[in-house]
Amino acid sequence: MPDLPAGARLALQAADLFMVLMVSRPPTGSLRSTWVTPATLQLTIAVALVGLPLSAWLALSRAVGGAVISVLLGIVVILLAAGALSVAVVGIAQRLSR
Repeated sequence: MPDLPAGARLALQAADLFMVLMVSRPPTGSLRSTWVTPATLQLTIAVALVGLPLSAWLALSRAVGGAVISVLLGIVVILLAAGALSVAVVGIAQRLSR
């Protein structure tokens, strides 16, 4: 495994936590010693690209109308998107560090 740059090492803990929460923990226990698969990388990039704007829209546009459930859903989606983004950062850094 290549050494990850400092920015990716910061995202590593969040990425490992996200993988555990998604019941997709790598056999080694950490992405520090396991490659992010191409399918996982593509999926996490897609979730981050769709989830971040969606969460902002849910949380901000519905907050004005007082729909608490939309704000809560926006928070859940942003956490999901942030976790996916952390895995994508690690996966991209692994490929760039080869």
